Amino acid sequence: MATERLVVIGGDAAGMSAASQARRLKGPDELGIVAFERGHFSSYSACGIPYWVGGDVTERDDLIARTPQEHRARDIDLRMRTEITEIDVAGQRVRALDLETDETYWTGFDKLVIATGARPVRPALPGIDAPGVHGVQTLDDGQALLESLDRVPQGRRRAVVVGAGYIGVEMAEAMLRHGFEVTVLNRGEQPMATLDPDMGRLVHEAMDGLGITTVNGAEVTGIRTGPDGRADAVVAGGTTYPADVVVLGIGVAPETTLAHAVGLPVGPHGGLLTDLSMRVVGHDNIWAGGDCVEVLDLVAGRTRHIALGTHANKHGQVIGSNVAGGYGTFPGVVGTAVSKVCDLEIARTGLREKDARSVGLRFVTATIESTGRAGYYPGARPMTVKMLAEYRTGRLLGVQIVGREGAAKRVDIAAVALTAGMTVDQMTALDLGYAPPFSPVWDPVLVAARKTVTALRRAGTA
Repeated sequence: MATERLVVIGGDAAGMSAASQARRLKGPDELGIVAFERGHFSSYSACGIPYWVGGDVTERDDLIARTPQEHRARDIDLRMRTEITEIDVAGQRVRALDLETDETYWTGFDKLVIATGARPVRPALPGIDAPGVHGVQTLDDGQALLESLDRVPQGRRRAVVVGAGYIGVEMAEAMLRHGFEVTVLNRGEQPMATLDPDMGRLVHEAMDGLGITTVNGAEVTGIRTGPDGRADAVVAGGTTYPADVVVLGIGVAPETTLAHAVGLPVGPHGGLLTDLSMRVVGHDNIWAGGDCVEVLDLVAGRTRHIALGTHANKHGQVIGSNVAGGYGTFPGVVGTAVSKVCDLEIARTGLREKDARSVGLRFVTATIESTGRAGYYPGARPMTVKMLAEYRTGRLLGVQIVGREGAAKRVDIAAVALTAGMTVDQMTALDLGYAPPFSPVWDPVLVAARKTVTALRRAGTA
């Protein structure tokens, strides 16, 4: 029997997880695997880049889970610095460009995995491509930023971060730790638009307390350059903010240029559409996963784009199993994410108020303040928990948490409850672990659930 060939486009989380899982299930005599990666690194943690830049992670290579050599030792033909420039769906082949030699060639496939990731949002603004303006999507980006920081002389050093989402607040901390005066320019009402504005305000207040200046409602119109051509200021809302370095944290969009060019189906957020097996809709021999796809939101009941390594690795496992003749599914997500800025922890899962409204859900909310340990136990730190529940049914819709040590990972309780479709009344009876060093006798999430039940009763729904 002829050996089948699997071609993988993308050498990071989803792509190489798929290749590795397929190789575990089928040997090279049954399945040949060729993977293409246009960058210098494979299987690395992009989520760890802010912590490497900030100094928590001291070595770049600590972020690399598996090198190209390690993949090749497992009979995966991983070709680095090679970009796929065209997919021929009917001919079952891809055109590759070797970025080191400029050589182009075609490679055939029996099965194809598209794991092209996401691209940073980089608006077409004057000066956006000037030296000293940095994204933080790849390890190369992180290295370039560190070199730029080292170039700035000691003394008054100023950094401007554009965007106040996860990457923006994490990079604000990294700049602070390098001794820079930090200004964050945020076009929204409050930082962390993945939270409701009332919870985002808590993040804003905490950032102010850390010495980070956050300017909300700031629409960036350009980046000014100095005589040397390097960025020296950011212009927003008629105000000029001096900068020795500019960091872009505006977000990402699915990288589906190749897929779109050949008519593969994309959703409302620009990501590829797949079925539960991660197979591209309408194409039996093409799969897609990672940051280039849209996934089902189990709470809202519609697709959304979420760029997270947790999802990408799961997608890869499912794809690899299916490609190799096994069976796996990815049912969807509830939208769980955590982050931090210095010692402030930020977490969310499920729907925000505007998400619930956008899908026509009626809801009640409750917000409580508590501590991560028993109040009398040394080191007890405050946290705020906000909870949303569906009007009448009491079904949990979402939770947001802002606080200090021990706050963020409590969101996992809510993530499990959301996945299980629990009501807030059912949540109040959860048998959670308790001891004074870890929690008050009533965990903050359960206190929020109790208050939400009360809000439902007052609304005449429980």
